[in-house]
Amino acid sequence: MRKERRAGLILAAAVIAIAGACGGGGEKAAADSAAAALAAPAALFDRLGGRGAIVSVVDTFVANVAGDARINKRFARVAGDAAALSQFKGKLVDQICQATGGPCTYTGLDMKTAHQGMNLTDGDFDALVEDLVKSLDAHKVPQAEKDELLGMLGPMRADIVTKK
Repeated sequence: MRKERRAGLILAAAVIAIAGACGGGGEKAAADSAAAALAAPAALFDRLGGRGAIVSVVDTFVANVAGDARINKRFARVAGDAAALSQFKGKLVDQICQATGGPCTYTGLDMKTAHQGMNLTDGDFDALVEDLVKSLDAHKVPQAEKDELLGMLGPMRADIVTKK
């Protein structure tokens, strides 16, 4: 994140310097354009590190779930089928990618339909969130980005938890 910000500042300085060297009175416009580009917040997708970083987080998350006795039995069918597991991970990546402003398109079911009849509890949902947080921490996702992502995913609870 800091490297990207520093690179952006260097790029902005270069644009301003090049505009100044070329003359022609475009310095102010170039400076304003560079400042606007730096002022615009990057999409969460970019701040997370893009698709590759999301794939890594999802891989760690799925491994955390597989090792979590509180909920791993709910994923036994998917975990036992390599093709189903790959498809499951791909849909998670696409869902997070799309939700965070990335170029992906999630083609899976809506959360209510996908979890219908599973009788998931608040405890199940909380265990998944804890496993995701462990994954985000393992990949050193900054707190602000972690909070933003969890804030996007949190409202799904109402569609996923069906058993009180």
